[in-house]
Parts: sequence; structure tokens; C-alpha cells
Amino acid sequence: MAQYDVVVLGSGPGGYVTAIRASQLGMKTAIVEKENLGGICLNWGCIPTKALLKSAQVFEYIKHAKDYGIEVGESNANFEAVIKRSRGVADGMSKGVQFLMKKNKIDVIYGTGKVKAGKKVEVTDAEGKKSDVEGKYIIIATGARARQLPNIPIDGKKIIEYRKAMSLEKKPDSLLVVGSGAIGVEFAYVYASMGTKVTIVEFMPNIVPVEDEDISKELAKAYKKAGIEIYTNSSVEKVDTSGNGCVSTVKTPNGEIKIETDMVLSAAGIVANIENIGLEEVGIATEKGKITVNQWSETNVPGYYAIGDVTPGPALAHKASAEGIICVEKIAGHHPQPMDYKNIPGCTYCTPEIASVGYTEKAAKEAGYEVKVGKFPFSASGKAKAAGSPEGFVKVIFDAKYGEWLGCHMIGANVTEMIGEAVVARKLETTGMEIIKSVHPHPTMSEAIMEAAAAAYGEVIHL
Repeated sequence: MAQYDVVVLGSGPGGYVTAIRASQLGMKTAIVEKENLGGICLNWGCIPTKALLKSAQVFEYIKHAKDYGIEVGESNANFEAVIKRSRGVADGMSKGVQFLMKKNKIDVIYGTGKVKAGKKVEVTDAEGKKSDVEGKYIIIATGARARQLPNIPIDGKKIIEYRKAMSLEKKPDSLLVVGSGAIGVEFAYVYASMGTKVTIVEFMPNIVPVEDEDISKELAKAYKKAGIEIYTNSSVEKVDTSGNGCVSTVKTPNGEIKIETDMVLSAAGIVANIENIGLEEVGIATEKGKITVNQWSETNVPGYYAIGDVTPGPALAHKASAEGIICVEKIAGHHPQPMDYKNIPGCTYCTPEIASVGYTEKAAKEAGYEVKVGKFPFSASGKAKAAGSPEGFVKVIFDAKYGEWLGCHMIGANVTEMIGEAVVARKLETTGMEIIKSVHPHPTMSEAIMEAAAAAYGEVIHL
């Protein structure tokens, strides 16, 4: 039986990062993967979707080239080529993880893993052969998959989930998107930009419902301008696929309606992959579909840990990676700081982009804070106007008493590259006045952060 210090089950951005850090700390490490290195994120999630979004954005640029003084001939989106490029990017990233495994002397064991008592993982290979791997520490990082709604069964042909949406052979003429979280709105933008008639149905009162309400309203305005139809406070009751396409019965505040589309994309969240991986046999506790862990990612059974989407908290790649690093550093006897779950940024890569961290305005008030709120629109930003991207704004929320930076919410071009400033500043307990007095370069999009902070304190210059 192969023996290791650390055995990681799953090679997504949680698993492979954990394995690399464990190896760096001198631990003999193995990683068990049933499909492709990099997990969903690199192969079917974060990376290939960004490739699709970039193709959509480039196509949008070309269509509006005249706005920049550039004249081009007739342009068409070659859907097959767009999909091929996305898959190529994903394959390249997966090969990059293979290189990192070799570089860090991590053994990759391909097969379906199942934890067993005695700190073992049973691995079943593609031919059905079983073998055990033993580790002093077992780390579960099996990620998540698309949630199936009981009344909208995914058939992979007419009713699809995100994996199929990024590998279709032919672009649909019309598409109904169920759910408006990050997955839903990103695919809505990709397909709408390429000419598909897109309709979004969202159960909550606002699209991207986890975001600040001002952000949700701004994205809804941009999407409606782009021709995307949106139904909020609504639900898809059933989908009839007996004909050539789909006929969806949608319950809206104004009564039931029928929506006919070629396909339906179910993007109603994700569910953790915790079934059939041995949790019950080992006695590892779960609650509400997630593995219960402490601040160091340790389960109730000594020697067994869990990180990423299988544990409570936001299902984000960077959250999983950070948890894995903290977990193995603690195992190695270091003294890492526990994760601050209130300071994890969230990014949505549609156009306009969304980035946020910390409290929304509503949540801050509900938590009892007296707040100072500042907003700065990109329409007043020289760089944004020059770039042809004046849509959106930066919104900041500070505690009126102590100046603590409670939250930052952005919507606009490239804001996912800007949110890091707020994350670091909040980590360092930076106040609003310190942001105002920190000189930001001009002309840049990031000036809007300084200006928004100044607006909260009545010192804004360019409004």
C-alpha cells in the first residue's frame, strides 16, 4: 500500500494548491483525481468561461468599432471556433497543472476516490480495479456540480447545464436561463452578444441577488439595453420538451406565461460532491449538504480535513485555495491566521463586470452600523470615457463612527482587477480617510475608488 503524509482527494483549485503547499512544506503528497487535473474550475468553470467571455467581448468591440473611429468590414462570430478556443485554453491550463505536479514531486493517482477508516483512500481506476492509498492526513476537496431542479431535469440536449453550455456544437437562436447568479449572467452575456435571444428567469427580487441592490439594478439596466429579457420574482414551473424546442411555463408576479426557446440553461446554483465518497463509513459529519469543519478545515474525525465547495461558505476557487494553504500550514506546525470569511472578494465576469467584498449597504445597516456611503460613476472618469466604457460605478460603505471600510461594490469595465485594493485595505484595517489621502494614479479606473471614498465624506472632486 502506497503511504504518504498527505493525500488530497480532488485536484481543483482547492486540491492542487493544497497539494503544492504541502509538498513545499516537506510532506510526501499524493493527489487523487477521477477526471482531469485542475478540476471543474480549470476544465469547465472559471478558465474556459473567461475565454468564452473574452471572445464575446472582442466581438462586441468589433461591432462597435465605429465608436472608436475604426472602420471594419462585416463581422461574424464563428461559434465553433469560439468554443474550440475556449477548450484549448482549458486544456493548456490543465497541462500546466500537470507540470506543477511534476515540479513539486506530487504523485497523481487517477481514479475515483473514497475515504476509508484508518486514514486511507480507496481508489477505483477506469478498469474497476481498487487499491488503497494511506496518508497521515486526508484532505477532501471534491468540489461541486450543477444543482438539478426537480421540475427541470437536465437531459443534456434541450435542458442543459454549464458544461454543455460551453461545448455546444451549434449556437441556439434562443435560450432561457434559469437563475441569475454568476454562472447564469455570464452565459447570458456570452450568448446574447453572439446573437442568441436570451431570457433570464430569477426567483429572487433582483438578478445577481447576492450583490448590493444598486449593483443588481445597474446590471439589469445594462442587460435590458442589450436586449436580454428579465423576469424577477419568477420561477420556471415546468418545461415541455416534446416539440422541436422548449416551452417553459413561468410563474411571474402577473400570472403564468409561456416562453418558447430552443434550449433551457439550468443555472440555479451548485451542490457539493459529498455523496459516495465514504463520509458515512468514516463518520464524518455533514450539515445542510456540506462537510462540517473547524477554522483549520478539520472535520470531526481526527486526521480528516475538507476544503472548498464541500464546506460552508461561498463556492469560490480562491476561497478553496486559501483554505487549503491554511489547512496544510497548520498541519505542518506553522501558525497561520484563520480565514476571514468576511473579506473574500466575489467577481462576476459578464459585461459590465461585477466585483465586491464585505457588507452590502443593506447588510451593514442590518448589522447595526451607522454608515457613510459614497458612489462614483464611471461616466465621470476620464479613463473610462476614453476607453468607451462609461457604464457603472464604484460604491463604498464605511462605518460612520470609526471609519472602518465595511464594503466595496463595483460594476463596470475591468473592476474584477480593481477589487484587490479594497480586500488588502480591509485586511490592513484601512479607514476611509486613508483611502482618500492615498494618491491614486491619473487617469485610471481605480481613481473611482478614491473618489467614491471622498464622496462618502463630502470631499469628492469630480462630481
